[in-house]
Amino acid sequence: MRVLSAGVFALAGLIFWMSFDTAKGVDIRSDDPLPKLSDTIRTKNTRNGQLENQLTGVRQDVDRLTRQGSGLSAAEQARADALARDAGTDPLTGPSIEVTLDDAPPNATALVPGVPDPQPNDLVIHQQDLQAVVNALWQGGAQGIRVMDQRLISTSAVRCVGNTLILQGRVYSPPYRITAVGDQAKLRQALNASPAIQNYLQYVSAYGLGWKVSAAKKTTLPGYTGSTVLHYAQPVSRP
Repeated sequence: MRVLSAGVFALAGLIFWMSFDTAKGVDIRSDDPLPKLSDTIRTKNTRNGQLENQLTGVRQDVDRLTRQGSGLSAAEQARADALARDAGTDPLTGPSIEVTLDDAPPNATALVPGVPDPQPNDLVIHQQDLQAVVNALWQGGAQGIRVMDQRLISTSAVRCVGNTLILQGRVYSPPYRITAVGDQAKLRQALNASPAIQNYLQYVSAYGLGWKVSAAKKTTLPGYTGSTVLHYAQPVSRP
């Protein structure tokens, strides 16, 4: 009996020692000392932004050196500059419309009599909502569009995972801001004429989703600084 009791106490002491060594002085029942996925995403997002800034500087140096040694005539250089503007790689300045979308409060209830209580998906911004605004602005003749702090080009994909936006390698949380440079009257008309946006506005009225449209006389959109190399699927060769 004494031997069994001694064994139990020894085992208990070993467990306590292992717990102390693992904890290193912190509460091992708490998630606080452990790296969180959100922290990892935030760190990667910051790093991606830093790399984009470095890429912008390198691209500007390459463009400057290319101009110096291009041998193009004035007309040919003007044509190249126009193509760069159309491609979205050069900054663009002009009158603008900015649309802001935001999630509803998490405890939101129906604001209109007869409307059922909201489900979780009714209270968040979805990919189709952002895409509807972008499509409407292009339809309204936008000369250039910025989503958050990034310029869109022809290959840009507006994608959402859960309640976050993933755009060109970076992650964003609401509120989402979409800015378009162009004829303000035509841009507003296109927003008002979009059936998808009209459907979204019903949720704005029913559950309090965020919707704001503002105008500015002069806005400068940054040039696109990411890679323009196309990535596509290829068939797997068989032996």
